[in-house]
Amino acid sequence: MNNILECRNLTKFFGGFPALRNVNLTIPEGRIVGLLGPNGSGKSTFIKLCNELLTPSAGELIIGGHKPGVETKKIVSYLPERTYLNDWMRVSDIIEFFSDFYEDFNPDKARDMLKRLNISDRDRLKTMSKGTKEKVQLILVMSREAKLYLLDEPIGGVDPAARDYILDTIISNYSENATIIISTHLIYDIEKILDDVIFLKEGSVVMSKSVDEIREETGKSVDSLFREVFRC
Repeated sequence: MNNILECRNLTKFFGGFPALRNVNLTIPEGRIVGLLGPNGSGKSTFIKLCNELLTPSAGELIIGGHKPGVETKKIVSYLPERTYLNDWMRVSDIIEFFSDFYEDFNPDKARDMLKRLNISDRDRLKTMSKGTKEKVQLILVMSREAKLYLLDEPIGGVDPAARDYILDTIISNYSENATIIISTHLIYDIEKILDDVIFLKEGSVVMSKSVDEIREETGKSVDSLFREVFRC
């Protein structure tokens, strides 16, 4: 099994404060991975480093054989925690923009998912609820034929019914050879779709195991173990 992501002693400081400390990880292709930890544990920092939105203070990060940059942007599809789309745009405008910008974007796939949600591509974002905007953004991200999907808190701001749709969209719209990394602190909601988990605490990896290993070794669910480790 090939690895899509590797990092060695990855470290990021902000004004002397270590947001990530000596992170060592190997993530293979074809897995759905939960990047789990409380707020402030370093999850978003890690994802931003993977997208070259931040640069490491020390250590190395390799995605698909390359350091974050032009080549990795071709194979990474990123869902940020906050929307970056302009409210004045129609969904059709955004689909056209993504089609021009990403060679691997599938507009027919995007329109099919929109249709199943009864979202018109003629609608402007400013007319939509927060939950609908987040669904549109997720549809755009999952309509790329990427090798690595990085989803930062994809279910954090939506109601439970919308969470179910988002999780179904995630698992139904990616290649079995691709990898998905989902950053969240809402463990109970996503545990059912995860293959592996990474626990981050104060910028350090405190656990990296498969879900099956956790259940066999501890007899606990990921959510129960998370609450024990972080005393939620």
